[in-house]
Amino acid sequence: MEDLLLLKCKLKLPISSNPRSLGLFPRAQLHYRGVRSYELHLMKSILSSQSICSSRLKPVSAVSSDGAHSISREPLRVKKLKTFEEWDAATAKFAGAANLPFLLLQLPQIILNHRNLMAGNNSALLAVPWLGMLTGLLGNLSLLSYFIKKKESEAVAIQLLGVVSIYVVILQLAVAEAMPLPHFVATSIVTASGLIINLLKHFDLLNNGIWKSWEEFITIAGLSALPQVMWSTFVPIIPNTVFPGCIALFTAVLVVSMARMGKLSKKGVNILGSVSGWTATLLFMWMPVAQMSTNLLNPENMKGLSAVTMLLAMIGNGLLIPRALLTRDLMWFTGSTWACVFYGWGNLVCLYRFNSISWELFLVSTLGFLGWIGITLWRDAQVHGHHSSFTSLKDLILGH
Repeated sequence: MEDLLLLKCKLKLPISSNPRSLGLFPRAQLHYRGVRSYELHLMKSILSSQSICSSRLKPVSAVSSDGAHSISREPLRVKKLKTFEEWDAATAKFAGAANLPFLLLQLPQIILNHRNLMAGNNSALLAVPWLGMLTGLLGNLSLLSYFIKKKESEAVAIQLLGVVSIYVVILQLAVAEAMPLPHFVATSIVTASGLIINLLKHFDLLNNGIWKSWEEFITIAGLSALPQVMWSTFVPIIPNTVFPGCIALFTAVLVVSMARMGKLSKKGVNILGSVSGWTATLLFMWMPVAQMSTNLLNPENMKGLSAVTMLLAMIGNGLLIPRALLTRDLMWFTGSTWACVFYGWGNLVCLYRFNSISWELFLVSTLGFLGWIGITLWRDAQVHGHHSSFTSLKDLILGH
């Protein structure tokens, strides 16, 4: 009888249903008769000690039922989502682990500069180009803003570490008078302002107007610095001039002003919004080009290159590649891959070519790098359900 009462409750029928009260509603009366018939069947089953669950259920054809399709596919969807979440967490950990090689990358230079300062050998710090350090600092500040806007915490930590470590080197150069004091003061103001603004933005405590002004500033600074740095790389061959930087500065100010006055198209505004990140990436991409150019023109200078430094650069940037590919960030992927190939592995090729490292070290680093790229492409294709590893690259380039 408990089962009968439960059935009536589920059907929202009163416990003592009266069929006469349904006489004004023919459909309800028919429904009641059907329910009453089922009640009698239920009573017979209970009295004959037969379990209701022992009744054979007619199977539902998957072909004729849309619901069956969704039910049968649900485990596959859950499994795919779980696989994606696992790889997402793994790539975030890889990006976080990249902080260690990047930290070790700057520490030797900081320690060496400290020893020279303590020994009174200030002239040794003249070998560190302050303009190159300033360019790297500006690039880190731009990318810090870029990744804060994207809410990529691991990448934010890497860029923050880069800003702090490079500024320490610049501070040491200023103490040794290897960097002009006015330039150091201006750099300190920009660095402090940039860190405060970015941290406030990270915690959602910043006014949108201030953030927009900061983005415009780093866009102008990046666009002005890039052509000048590229020009300065070939100064021994071409004349030394600030003309490229001045032209780029005028162009950047003009474009940013047009955007602020609403005279740029929507597409132009979107392009301008990504310019600061791309210019910062291109600045970092140009650094290994300049280094390799110096290596080829002056092979004797490679004695000052450290194979450990090149390996750390390759490992640090390599750990960022899976995350950049998973998030379909073409700029991030391009910069990290370029740094691995040209700054890390490319300089190892030069060191091996001029017998500065053993073939065993070169072979292990090369196979390790190729294996890591292969695993990254395979795993990304797997979590996205692609049959080919190169489909992920296609999606990345086309922006899917």
